[in-house]
Amino acid sequence: MDQSKSKMEPNREKEHLLALKVMRLTRPTFLHVTPITCDDRDLPGTTFSQVVRSDMASSVGLEEFAMGELLTLPQNFGNIFLGETFSCYVCVHNDSTQLVKDIMVKADLQTSSQRLTLSGGSSPPIPELGPEGSIDEVIHHEVKELGTHILVCAVSYTTQSSEKMYFRKFFKFQVLKPLDVKTKFYNAESDEVYLEAQVQNITAAPMVMEKVSLEPSPSYSVSELNTEEKAGTSIFGTSVYLNPKDIRQYLYCLKPKAEVGAPRGVLKGVTNIGKLDIIWKTNMGEKGRLQTSPLQRMAPGYGDIRLTVEQIPDGVPMEKPFNFKCRVTNCCERTMDLLLLLQNNGTSGLYWCGLSGKQLGKLGPNTNMELNLTLLASVPGLQSISGLRLTDTYLKRTYEHDDIAQIFVYSDQEEPS
Repeated sequence: MDQSKSKMEPNREKEHLLALKVMRLTRPTFLHVTPITCDDRDLPGTTFSQVVRSDMASSVGLEEFAMGELLTLPQNFGNIFLGETFSCYVCVHNDSTQLVKDIMVKADLQTSSQRLTLSGGSSPPIPELGPEGSIDEVIHHEVKELGTHILVCAVSYTTQSSEKMYFRKFFKFQVLKPLDVKTKFYNAESDEVYLEAQVQNITAAPMVMEKVSLEPSPSYSVSELNTEEKAGTSIFGTSVYLNPKDIRQYLYCLKPKAEVGAPRGVLKGVTNIGKLDIIWKTNMGEKGRLQTSPLQRMAPGYGDIRLTVEQIPDGVPMEKPFNFKCRVTNCCERTMDLLLLLQNNGTSGLYWCGLSGKQLGKLGPNTNMELNLTLLASVPGLQSISGLRLTDTYLKRTYEHDDIAQIFVYSDQEEPS
């Protein structure tokens, strides 16, 4: 515990019978020493080493080590990090020889945006407090705002002569940011979204990262990609420490839920992905927790029509037809009447098999249809599928689709095992 420096309102004409003390409850730290050493042949001789050995703070056998064996309590309120729990001990003591009555003790926390009542807001007054008596209370509050905080403690009571007395004390402290979190979104060919979260320790001491998880919104399901599949262990190894200024990257895969989301392939506008939940501990075991605000992701624009590959072989033999399946989605708000055109390009090494100019029929807004198509490869190597055209006969508008997918073509002698 450490007693803080406080500001008190100007003294009244009469001295108060009660004394107020507020101490912050915090974990201790190791006591540091500053050893001064020199060679025994120097002028001081063994004087410095004898002084260090006699210092109760130094470690036996490690007198020249700066960290001692003793623990020390901070002597001021210090700084608190966002997400930690602020705890303090409030004591009202009767220093007089008189009996006081109707004692009220109230503690408020003033932030830049609001004033919170931590204790004593609706409690009835304490009937009486005798000489050398005390009122003790421990207050806990999870800090959720950055910046300057002021703890306001107010005490009111009545003397034996029925005189009402009142005084306040103010305790100021800063709430700092412990972590810097940056996020990036990556859109896959399907509706999957990959989220990369970069977490940096911006404090002056190492911390233990107990948990970094993504709580998805109801529209998505999430898979964490931060563990090895076979071993089931973290990709960061056994080390859970994050040293000052170090950055750790976490990756998550989000998939839209079909029952609550838009039709497949028609996600539009800004969508809520979810929130990051981070739990850490300081090197002395103090726990903190942060939750980010809802992460917003702008869905990519696909135009009026979106074409996605649903099924395609990993590799195909040369000069043998192969099939692949794709999906056509109407992303606009009007009905289309689609016509399929297949255009062969001799330089690509892939040739369409089937009828070009086939009528696909009507496709309503935000609906889709599947196409089963056939190609034949004439050139080995990695080939790109191109030359698919979809024409809306209502508006006489053609949508070109090139570089739909890539496929590996092998000859019979190169057939993979």
